Amino acid sequence: MSTTTSTATTPQQARREKIVLDHFADETRQDFDAVLSTFPHPHYELIPTGEVHDGNDTVRGYYAETRKAFPDQRHEIIQLRHTSDAVVVEFWLLGTHKGPLKNLPPTGNTFRCRMIALFIFDSAENLVCERVYFDSLTMIKQLLVGVPPQALPAIVGGLLGGLPGAQAPATPAQPQAAQAA
Repeated sequence: MSTTTSTATTPQQARREKIVLDHFADETRQDFDAVLSTFPHPHYELIPTGEVHDGNDTVRGYYAETRKAFPDQRHEIIQLRHTSDAVVVEFWLLGTHKGPLKNLPPTGNTFRCRMIALFIFDSAENLVCERVYFDSLTMIKQLLVGVPPQALPAIVGGLLGGLPGAQAPATPAQPQAAQAA
């Protein structure tokens, strides 16, 4: 993890920033009990995929799935910013694809993707949501380097089929003569 100079200018911002920095450090160490303790009720929203992980069990499942795909997942913080109800963290997410990611088999490739996470707090200073924004194409392009071109349609189709709301393309109907044969 990169060294970050505090951007807090008030005691409230300093408390929130400490929660966020502890959260990031615990994720990198894969101390998920500690990460979960930063929330009264864990809640993640991954905007590019439409995934919502709500509650201890589903968030733990998300951690298990992502660390199986990227056992060395880590980050480099670029900048922290404060708003009236959130800490905004701009960071690089990095990892090596060593396990399945949804329907994408491991490629062994590394990725480096710039991201933004909003750590949203309620009025009682509780972390209530981590909302993450990133360009999934940036990550996928890096993961697919070296994959044979003929394999790409099946892989991309599988990835799209694994997303909420995504549908596999309909196959054209066979001509009548072919159906009778």
